[in-house]
Amino acid sequence: MGLTNTINLTNNLLAAIEVGEHFYWEIGKFKVHGQVFLVSWFVVGVLLIASIAATRNIQRIPSGFQNFMEYVLDFLRNLTKDQIGEKEYRPWVPFIGTLFLFIFVSNWSGALIPWKLIEIPEGELSAPTVDINTTVAFALLTSLAYFYAGISKKGLGYFADYAQPSPIMVPFRAIEDFTRPLSLSFRLFGNILADELAVGVLVLLVPLIIPLPLMILGLFTSAIQALIFATLAASYIGEAMEAHGEEHD
Repeated sequence: MGLTNTINLTNNLLAAIEVGEHFYWEIGKFKVHGQVFLVSWFVVGVLLIASIAATRNIQRIPSGFQNFMEYVLDFLRNLTKDQIGEKEYRPWVPFIGTLFLFIFVSNWSGALIPWKLIEIPEGELSAPTVDINTTVAFALLTSLAYFYAGISKKGLGYFADYAQPSPIMVPFRAIEDFTRPLSLSFRLFGNILADELAVGVLVLLVPLIIPLPLMILGLFTSAIQALIFATLAASYIGEAMEAHGEEHD
């Protein structure tokens, strides 16, 4: 009985624990995560300003910021083409490009901008990718794009491939299709959260000595995580079309 009571007491204590504080807005019957909403719109604003600045006065021979943005576009176009293939990649460039740019700017905003200095009623501001809801939303979008790519090529016959080479493979193929994009979300969330926590702890323990190199490494890691997510998302879309008889260039 003593052991049972101890276990019950421990479970009750764990159930009462809350990790961090969150700032919510109530819109009707729905709650909006205010921290993620605010910083997400900041990221969208940065991308819009960059797009307007690059296209405001387009030159035939690009220079300055226009040249930089055209380099970014070429990079995203090549990334998508390498994963999806020469014949099918063009319609997917905006989707893959949006994933990469939003994740990249979000990650860097968390590493470069001292959000904690901005006071809000509850909690504190941080990069959107530190919130699991954001990364899972990216995973769901990738899953929808994955199934849309396959179904758009073969209709509902897309699912016939689940039974290859044997019908016993159907549940395993279905689980694989749903879990692969989801694993991307946990990888992105875990890496960005771990980086911010490590830097935050070291800033408190050893200010200005150890954190600076780690912050530089964090910028590099943040860029790599955005690249990995976008590359694997494009790869999954390419596989969805390739698996049904389409040649993957």
